Amino acid sequence: MTASSTKPRRLIWSSQTHQGRFRRNNEDAFLCLRFNHEELNFLGKRGDLSLADYEYIFAVSDGMGGGNAGEFASKIILETVTELVSRELQRNVRQQSQPPEKLLFDFCQSIHQRARHVSQYYSECRGMGATLSLCWLSSSQLHFLHVGDSRIYLLSGQGEFRQLSDDHTVPGRLLKAGEITEKEARSHPLRNQLEQSVGCNPEPVEPQIESLTVNPGDDLVLCSDGITDGIWDRNIEKYVRNPPPYLVDSPPAERLVKEALATSGRDNLTALVLEIRH
Repeated sequence: MTASSTKPRRLIWSSQTHQGRFRRNNEDAFLCLRFNHEELNFLGKRGDLSLADYEYIFAVSDGMGGGNAGEFASKIILETVTELVSRELQRNVRQQSQPPEKLLFDFCQSIHQRARHVSQYYSECRGMGATLSLCWLSSSQLHFLHVGDSRIYLLSGQGEFRQLSDDHTVPGRLLKAGEITEKEARSHPLRNQLEQSVGCNPEPVEPQIESLTVNPGDDLVLCSDGITDGIWDRNIEKYVRNPPPYLVDSPPAERLVKEALATSGRDNLTALVLEIRH
């Protein structure tokens, strides 16, 4: 075993959000947390910490609804995530009582019901809902929960680039099935209508939940659809790993927001980039 392979893994992250060029408010929100069985801490927009002693939660939520309902929705969703991490995940780290996939499924239903409750009892929140893309990093394991059309991408250290999350839209289904192209999905008339969201419908939500191993050299990107409206999939890796000179001094998440803002900016924009390193 080499010295580099025994060195504790580190997590480098950056995050950025922007209301866009045409929106008056920002309905996007993001969350960065670390926790163990004893404590929970909010993290800043950028950082570099060991993966050895803590577990990490990163999430992006894009709210929707009339008036300020979308802005309330994304914030309520992420506040509920924080409460559940404090109440459930910390206990599970200590007791190892449930598999991560079951925990995340129950999380999603609790978050959905909380959003439904707020929507029903507060008129200014009527009809609100949100996407949720959440990554839970536990040493070398990634567990993710996804609902809606925000996205999670994996940029493997071995060169693979793929979208981990499914878009819960009609064109998302058609694109995954190979029936349309990315270009056709971008102009599809139903591209903005979600088939799954948190808080909108009375029925239980059906989240995408998966687990996989991540390795040093891997990067993860979480982003709202304002980013992918301005940046084609093939360019996300370029701006994270091989940025042009005018972006090289900016953190990866800021690069994505700057470029999507310049090329589109029609929607709110949020990006989180996680870099797994030795």
